[in-house]
Amino acid sequence: MRFLTYIESDPTQGPPPAALFEAIGAFGAEMSTLGVVVDRGGLAPVEECTHIRVGGGSMTVIDGPFAEAKEVIGGYAMYDVRDEDEALEHARRFMQIHVESWPEFEGTAVIRRVFDPTGGQG
Repeated sequence: MRFLTYIESDPTQGPPPAALFEAIGAFGAEMSTLGVVVDRGGLAPVEECTHIRVGGGSMTVIDGPFAEAKEVIGGYAMYDVRDEDEALEHARRFMQIHVESWPEFEGTAVIRRVFDPTGGQG
């Protein structure tokens, strides 16, 4: 089963400390060794993104900068695991890294099941 996890947080918290990146690197290496991580990465700031909006039968491409965002997705991981409990455990461990390496951090980990392109339970 595949699960996408991502972190939502307030973009005004400032840059993460170097210790967080070191701990995330070690965790990512462990997950790769276990063979459960399909892909992972951090995302560029929201100011550097582009939106494609569809509505009223038309499409509009909008480049940033955008109005102030209260929460943004800062990074993601795609896991291929036995079940949701295993995905939750990996996400919990990832958030614990934040607690230990960046105590001031406030955010939410979201865990979502990914279905295969044919609509199956991949």
